[in-house]
Amino acid sequence: MSFELFVGLRYLRARRGERFISMISFISAAGIAIGVMALVVAMSLSAGFGEELQRKIIAINSHLLLMRYGSAIQDWREAAATTGAVDGVAAVTPFIYSQVMLSSPAKVMGAVVRGVDLDTVSAVIDLERWTIEGSPSALRKEQEDGPPGILLGSELAGQMGLSKGSEVSMISPLGDPLEAVERGEAELRRFRVAGIFEVGMYEYDSALAFISLEQAQAFFGMGESVTGLEIRLHDVDRTRPVAETIQTQLGFPYWTKDWMEMNRNFFSALKLQKTVMFIVLALIVLVAAFNLVSTLIMVVIEKGEDIAVLKAMGATGRQITRIFVLEGFTLGAIGTALGLAGAFGICTLLGTGDYIGLDSNIYYIDTLPVKMAPVDFVVVAAAALAFSLIATFYPARQAARLDPVDGLRYSMAR
Repeated sequence: MSFELFVGLRYLRARRGERFISMISFISAAGIAIGVMALVVAMSLSAGFGEELQRKIIAINSHLLLMRYGSAIQDWREAAATTGAVDGVAAVTPFIYSQVMLSSPAKVMGAVVRGVDLDTVSAVIDLERWTIEGSPSALRKEQEDGPPGILLGSELAGQMGLSKGSEVSMISPLGDPLEAVERGEAELRRFRVAGIFEVGMYEYDSALAFISLEQAQAFFGMGESVTGLEIRLHDVDRTRPVAETIQTQLGFPYWTKDWMEMNRNFFSALKLQKTVMFIVLALIVLVAAFNLVSTLIMVVIEKGEDIAVLKAMGATGRQITRIFVLEGFTLGAIGTALGLAGAFGICTLLGTGDYIGLDSNIYYIDTLPVKMAPVDFVVVAAAALAFSLIATFYPARQAARLDPVDGLRYSMAR
């Protein structure tokens, strides 16, 4: 152990008559611990919310969309074969996407209908997992004496007064749909509610419906064409490189759009929120770290006699500086370690129990999600230690500038 570290650690231990200095040192370390703990917990909650939101978005959407400028895709089987052969692509399924009017005895509402290929859709989006009544497989059961099936979001079904087995009319939105139907200019078809799904995101649960691809092609008069292809990847983090490869192979007029672009506003807001949160809470750590300044100044005043003796015995100004830098840095390190340990405990507790409930209609989730990322712990710890180190420079330099003669004269006067 070096001379400077030995003396610095000795100064951390209170002697009789120095209990007040010891208490101030403890408060400084506790302030850093609280700031570090608050910052890590906040960043873990933000990361958890982002991950949960991503999970729910991808649950009902694909990782990547392939579409054609200005028109539907007629040769979609060829495009699907080319896309499926690209490295990183796990599955491909065709879809039809359009807005319609849904009419029930209780209400008429606008909705987005998606026609899906029941043979391949389960490999891209897990509809079965989110279906709370009925089953997506019921969409393929065509009854000779009844209408085809439709899968509705829970909020949409609730607002329209529909349940499994109810019938609903679908109208293509050409001008005023009801007037167009009366004039015979709009398609109207009845569907039977084959199931109800609930993702937990109001945007989807209140405005989305699924029917089979064949029914969508017949309803919208698209023949064998589809709106586009939905693509699922092996690694969601490689979406953009894979999208560039697909677009290069197929060329114009095909274009791709990934799930991050489709939900750019959500994730931009989350990123901004996390950045602002880090800055605001880092200021708390900064204020707590600079409490070390006052603590070390008081220690320097209290240890003036000791500093004078050390200098008289040959200690250099640089060694005196190191003593107090190490003392302050040690206090910062203790506070940082306690804060990280406290944050780990709180995050673990929140992650293993539903202690705080949320309104899922507002926050898309009903409990606080937590994701402890090692990089967050490292960044916060590095910032806290850097603040602590900076805070020690001024008191340490002041200690190094003390004149040993003045210190000894003051000691003799006492």
